[in-house]
Amino acid sequence: MLAKLKQLVVEENGQGMAEYGLILALIAVVVVVALGPLGQKIKDVFDGIAGSSGFEWQPQSGSGS
Repeated sequence: MLAKLKQLVVEENGQGMAEYGLILALIAVVVVVALGPLGQKIKDVFDGIAGSSGFEWQPQSGSGS
């Protein structure tokens, strides 16, 4: 029983997947933080493109269903 517990502590299977998960989570946080301030600038670019093509976007009022 003690040998089995030692094997669980020493065994490194799955450690790589946990590291990949942490890296992905870090990348996601960086993307969210980086895109936050850029959001309005990106919207302005698309609005400029739409305006130059004569398209005017009108948001629809929500009807609930």
